[in-house]
Amino acid sequence: MSYNISIRLDTRRKKDSGMYPIKLRVYGKATQKEKWYNLDIDLTEVEYEEIWLNPKNKNLRGKNKDLRLKLQAIENRANDEAESMDAFDFKKFEFKLFRKTSDKNNVHYHFNLAVEKNIKNNKINTAESFKYTLNSLGGFSKEIKKCTIEKLRFQDIDIDWLKDYEKYMLSNGKSYTTISIYTRTLRVIFNTAIDANDLNSEHYPFGKNKYKIPRTKKVKKALNSNQLKVLFNATTANDNEAKAKDFWFFSFACNGINLKDIALLKYLDFKDDKFTYYRAKTFDKTAEKTEIIIYLTDFTSSIIEKYGNKSKTGFVFDIINKNDDILEQYKKIKNFTRYINDHIKRVAKANNLPNDISTYWARHSFATNSLRKGASMEFISEALNHSDLSVTKNYFAGFEDEAKKDFANSIMDF
Repeated sequence: MSYNISIRLDTRRKKDSGMYPIKLRVYGKATQKEKWYNLDIDLTEVEYEEIWLNPKNKNLRGKNKDLRLKLQAIENRANDEAESMDAFDFKKFEFKLFRKTSDKNNVHYHFNLAVEKNIKNNKINTAESFKYTLNSLGGFSKEIKKCTIEKLRFQDIDIDWLKDYEKYMLSNGKSYTTISIYTRTLRVIFNTAIDANDLNSEHYPFGKNKYKIPRTKKVKKALNSNQLKVLFNATTANDNEAKAKDFWFFSFACNGINLKDIALLKYLDFKDDKFTYYRAKTFDKTAEKTEIIIYLTDFTSSIIEKYGNKSKTGFVFDIINKNDDILEQYKKIKNFTRYINDHIKRVAKANNLPNDISTYWARHSFATNSLRKGASMEFISEALNHSDLSVTKNYFAGFEDEAKKDFANSIMDF
């Protein structure tokens, strides 16, 4: 046992009442450190000896008996929490001890932990994903299971529960893609609870012979060469549409750069005829940080000249500013993305192009048109900053057949 736990009377300082505070003393043998945790209970030395130090005292009645049971429960729980850890750690011990005993099995509690953790680590999009999933599960629990999300336990969620949730989502017009996203997020919460020893793996409802998360084929959205030409030459109705078209094609021309990465671009990233950046979406997911190099063209240089900060310092575009915290940045980038998407859709609709076009299409349009123009898979993989060539190959699902047709039709063009 790498720890020692006991209930102590802290006689180092007597209170005005003549009593001393009762504390939980925890000693970590590995670190040879001890901590005393206040239990908000005060006793005299005589009371402490009578209530706690004399376990054979059978004369305890009323409040004294209740107090002894309370102290015993605290000590037992402290030992249980310490024992559940692979290696004793004060920080983890404190976190587990000072929460409600029901929290360890509570789904809502663990979702909130995930949200707080991701916000703390500046992963706002991930935090939002956990929130959306929690809201969806809450609606299902309330409408179908007649249980509030605050009372939902891990043990309540079994194979049948998940199948009912899937039916509920489909009946409300949700796609299998959405169901897949939400159930995978829920699976993350289960795994986190198991890793924290808050949940026994026997309650895990996913996997072989259990609930299978729907697998859906991702539909890649891309414009072909003719559609790109139509969009590029399209006459816009106002400055908003013109700006949306400019930034859409800036993303396309810069290897499908994400709008968040565009917002984060700084003049310090530019040197000579190129700029470099790290992709924000994948930066924290890999140990090896890959710098992406984008060479400027007449078009991309013109967009920077047109919309760039005239002082040529700080952020290139007026989307976020240096005084914004991470939450403010998230809101501004989300609003800017919505603004671009709203207006590019109007341009597309006016020119008989797909009405569901978005900034997401710019990245896929760059990739698929590069493939059709003869770029190697390795080149495209590097341009997209994919971690593995297999990711890039999966990226082209649904497009390679068309590329093969184009190749077959051109093979005899000597």
